Amino acid sequence: MRVELFDFELPEERIALRPAVPRESARLLHVGAGGALGDFTIADLPQLLEPGDVLVFNDTKVIPARLSGTRRREGVTTGEGIARIEATLHMRIAPDGWKAFVRPAKRVKVGDRIVFGVGSSNACLLGTLPAVVEEKGEAGEATLRFELEGPALDEAIAAIGHIPLPPYIASKRPDDAADRQDYQTIFARESGAVAAPTAGLHFTPDLMARFDARGVKTEFLTLHVGAGTFLPVKADDTDEHRMHAEIGRIDTATADRLNAARRAGGRLVAVGTTSLRLLESAAGEDGTIWPFAGPTDIFITPGYRFRAVDRLVTNFHLPRSTLFMLVSAFSGLDTMRAAYAHAIESGYRFYSYGDACLLDRNAP
Repeated sequence: MRVELFDFELPEERIALRPAVPRESARLLHVGAGGALGDFTIADLPQLLEPGDVLVFNDTKVIPARLSGTRRREGVTTGEGIARIEATLHMRIAPDGWKAFVRPAKRVKVGDRIVFGVGSSNACLLGTLPAVVEEKGEAGEATLRFELEGPALDEAIAAIGHIPLPPYIASKRPDDAADRQDYQTIFARESGAVAAPTAGLHFTPDLMARFDARGVKTEFLTLHVGAGTFLPVKADDTDEHRMHAEIGRIDTATADRLNAARRAGGRLVAVGTTSLRLLESAAGEDGTIWPFAGPTDIFITPGYRFRAVDRLVTNFHLPRSTLFMLVSAFSGLDTMRAAYAHAIESGYRFYSYGDACLLDRNAP
C-alpha cells in the first residue's frame, strides 16, 4: 500500500510532553467495530470490558539506553580523529554485545573504539564504558562490543545512560529524573526495552484492583521494545519497508491460560501494539497461542488477518508510522482516519505521554 495513505496533519500542540496525573485520568477514545466513537477516560475502562475478558500486558522494563561518548582513532589527536557519538541501544545480542543506532553514522567505522560516559574525554576513566564497533549496517545501525558483560554491563549502562525519550519529546526538552518513573509501567520487571510499551503507562494499582473486581483477568508477556519503533518509514510503499526485530517471550503456562480464556468465550485485549504483535507472532492459523521465545519482525498492515487479539488499547501514533498502519489494519483505515480527526478536533493528547484508544477489531 502507498505510505501516503497513512498521512495526516497533527498540530504540534497536540503532542504531550508529560503524562496525565494521575495516570488513569488520561482520556480514552472508544472506537467501535462499526466506527462509532465514544469519549471516556482510562478510569472508565473496567466498565467497557466484560467479565472473562483478558488484558494482556507487556512487562518489559525500559533501560537508560541512550549513551553519549567520544570516538578517538589511534595516532590522530585532532580533527577527524575525534568525534562525539550518540548511540541508542536497541537489541541485545550477547552478554557483551548490543545492536545500536549511532549518530553521526558517517563518523563511525568498523574497528573504532568509542568511550561512553562522563569521563569520555580520557581525562579520567572512572565512570566510562568503552566499546568497539564490530559491524555497521544500514540506516545508522551498528553492532557494539563492550568491554564489560552481563550484570556488570547492565550496571554501567544504568549509571551513565539516559532514558531514550521518543524524538518528538526529546527535541522539545531533555530527559530528567521524573522520566525515570513516568516512562515506566507499574509492572515493568524484565529489563531490556529501549522504549516503553506506552499504552501500559496509564495503569495504576487501583485500576488493576478494579479490573479484578470486575472479573477481568490479566496476563503478562515480554517484548523488549527496540528503538526501531521510532524510525520513520522512508519507503513509498509498505512492501518496501523493513521492520527491525525485537525479542519476545510467552511462556507455556501463559499461553495455556490465554487459550483457555478464549475457549470460555473471553476476549483477548492487548494493552499496546507490542503485546498485540507478540500475540499475533505466537498464534497459529487457527488462533491457538503457542509458547514463544525469540525475535519477531512482524509488520501488520491493512489486509492482515488477525488470529488472536480481539480488542486493543493503544495510544495515538505518528502519521505514516508502522503503528498507525497496524491500528488501521485492526479497525479499518477509514475508521482510524475519522477517529484521529475527532481526537485532534476534541483536544486529545498524542504519542507516548498522551491519551489512548480502545479499539474494537473490524470484522474480517
